[in-house]
Amino acid sequence: MNSKVPLEPRKREKYMAIIDAALEVFAEYGYHNCQVAKIARQAGIADGTIYLYFANKEDVLVSVFREKMNEFITQLKVLLQLHTSALEKLSVLVNFHFNHLEKNPSLANFIQIQLRQSDASIRSGIAEPLKQYYQLIETLIDEGKQQGTFNPQIKTKVTREVIFGCMDEIVSCWVFSSRKYSLSKNASDVLTILKSGLTVNQP
Repeated sequence: MNSKVPLEPRKREKYMAIIDAALEVFAEYGYHNCQVAKIARQAGIADGTIYLYFANKEDVLVSVFREKMNEFITQLKVLLQLHTSALEKLSVLVNFHFNHLEKNPSLANFIQIQLRQSDASIRSGIAEPLKQYYQLIETLIDEGKQQGTFNPQIKTKVTREVIFGCMDEIVSCWVFSSRKYSLSKNASDVLTILKSGLTVNQP
């Protein structure tokens, strides 16, 4: 992995056009069946242009996840800063996770399917952006403990794994389902279950 994110506006714009095109192509064809030429065609550029920004297809995949995850975390942090209560932040987190992926089905497909069929080197490449999301959730959990809202005896890492795992499974079921339904409407039930397990005094 040796792509360098361009800072110059025009190059940055083309870089992001490739990122957005790759997301759609990966979601439609899958990583292994996706050719760089298809990404170039979707982006409206020559095949060789992609190699001015990325080392190879694997580099494109990792870069897509990095960029989209950074966007996700940045937007979520802005919303979380509007609240001080850990319970309110938990509600924001779950609702945002579901709403964002529901509005971006190609991203949901990419995360739930394509990244999980990847090689060890790709999993290593996406580890850092995912770790940032884990840390954000763990910070929220620790705040809840400090506020006396969340059970202090529950380990932070285990709690994060439960919260993320719960959301992840709900999204996976939505992505793989043959019928159409609202992903975001699951937020209420998920929050009821999480809050009943996390809070010292159940609401």
